Amino acid sequence: MYRFLLTPRWWGINVFVLLAIPFCVFMGSWQLSRFEDRIQDHRTASEQAAAAKTAAARPLAELLPVDKRTSGRQATATGRYDSGRQLLVPDRELDDRRGFYVLTMLRTDGGKALPVVRGWLPGTADAAKAPAPPTGEVTVTGALQASESPGSNGVSTVGGLPAGQTGAISSAALVNLVPYDVYNAWITLTKTDSGMKAVPATAAQGTGLDLKAFQNLGYTGEWFVFAGFVVFMWFRLLRREAEFARDAELGIFPPETDATGEAEARVEAEAEAKS
Repeated sequence: MYRFLLTPRWWGINVFVLLAIPFCVFMGSWQLSRFEDRIQDHRTASEQAAAAKTAAARPLAELLPVDKRTSGRQATATGRYDSGRQLLVPDRELDDRRGFYVLTMLRTDGGKALPVVRGWLPGTADAAKAPAPPTGEVTVTGALQASESPGSNGVSTVGGLPAGQTGAISSAALVNLVPYDVYNAWITLTKTDSGMKAVPATAAQGTGLDLKAFQNLGYTGEWFVFAGFVVFMWFRLLRREAEFARDAELGIFPPETDATGEAEARVEAEAEAKS
């Protein structure tokens, strides 16, 4: 009854099934491992954020470049604020309210400038609302952050904003706004002045339980469903072919009729039985 399994068509079906099932299982397992990695990164980032709040601040140079380990750590830097090039970062939310960051460049002794978010103010970005930075040499302390990706706040180009504003805090976005080199990092002050609110540090990119993390979990289920579907279809085809073979042995329809002529063969068999 199962001699049809030796036909070339079934050899092809069997090879496809033997390759498809391990592939689907492998891809599902890989997506699951990606989700577990994101869970672990999220836990590590949470633990590091909690530890950073109590850890002593360290010089900026010791924490660069910014990575998952140093993101959120307290850093210190000494220099002078460039009060003539204070910038605003619009459309930033804090405590479910829309407002803007006050961003001032700190000219350090190393020659580069460090972007410093001195605080957050509610409402529409307005340079008149932003308090002037302190004068003279200052030492700032705040949470270290990696440069943002251009367009991360919905603004793709600096040219689409009014003068004195930037859509992303990054060296790539600031290079056209200031005439000196900028660190590929920034800090948000722990303590602010002039009525501004301190901006909390954000988790490093790729460490949060965002939509991508749950997409990995969804893809895991999809790949295992695909593997089950392949097995289901193989058994279904096997059962149908076995029924054809049995019907052929019983003479219900001619044995030379193959599976592709199922409908025609059954109609002819029923017509002959009635006659």
